[in-house]
Amino acid sequence: MGILATAADERVKSVSFDTDRLIVDLMDGRTIAVPLEWYPRLANAAPSQRDNWQRAGGGYGIHWPDIDEDLSTEGLLRGAPAPARQLGK
Repeated sequence: MGILATAADERVKSVSFDTDRLIVDLMDGRTIAVPLEWYPRLANAAPSQRDNWQRAGGGYGIHWPDIDEDLSTEGLLRGAPAPARQLGK
């Protein structure tokens, strides 16, 4: 008996925040929630700056122009926090 696999669509559908998490909904119905503290630029940004995001890289990335932050769905799914150099800022 075979298993039908739905093709994963890791493109960004929407981005939101709660008190301490970045929440990204993907086109395939999955939701990624990661600690906001992993991304200091986002953690220190004003709510209006966080809300000003754009899809990037064909939908596989997120760009926040006000704070020059870029994240990929690949990195979020991998559980990759910001590089150490950024954490020290």
